Amino acid sequence: MSNKQKGQKGRKPEKQPNTASYYDLKTESIEKLVNAKNAPPVSDAEIRKYKSRKGIRIPSWLKIVFIKFWFSGAICYFFLWGLGTYLVGLDLLAALAIGLGVCNDLLVNHTLRHFEPEKGAYDKWMMIPSKKFWTVFINVLYSAVILFCVMQFYTVVNTVLAGSAENAETVPIGVEPVLFGLLYMGFDMLFIAVKNGLIKVFKDANAKAGNGKK
Repeated sequence: MSNKQKGQKGRKPEKQPNTASYYDLKTESIEKLVNAKNAPPVSDAEIRKYKSRKGIRIPSWLKIVFIKFWFSGAICYFFLWGLGTYLVGLDLLAALAIGLGVCNDLLVNHTLRHFEPEKGAYDKWMMIPSKKFWTVFINVLYSAVILFCVMQFYTVVNTVLAGSAENAETVPIGVEPVLFGLLYMGFDMLFIAVKNGLIKVFKDANAKAGNGKK
């Protein structure tokens, strides 16, 4: 037997560390956490603050503006361009208003609710935040108002650039999805800002009236 083998045979076995302590669960502390009744509620927005985020964070207002622009531009493409060969004049505008209103009620508002950090966080970005069976009709009327403003904008700009429509040979600015989507989104945000401003004025007035009564 070699000296190396003799040395290995005479060496005492190393003492293995006791790994049981690593897995010693503090059951008493866990039960206290599970059975806690007075723990304050934590919102989804607060939880998201501690989640790891990678990449570029897009601001909420930019996502909302893009959603409103994209859907209105898509409706212009499919309805105004798609139905332009079959409908003209008021019939075409009525179809466009219906498409915009239904899209706003069923798609735009639903998408905003899907991306909001907590329930009701994006209500201030909607003209009609409530979701009822009748809101689709209100959204159609609201879309018709915005559509009227957009068409008036086209008329005014084209009149300034090329004179009256009767004398102009070509229209300088035609209706196409990108500019239409931007204009529709712009008027929509303008009306929503006015609504939010009026709501704030009424709330402040009611708060002052309540403090005066006290």
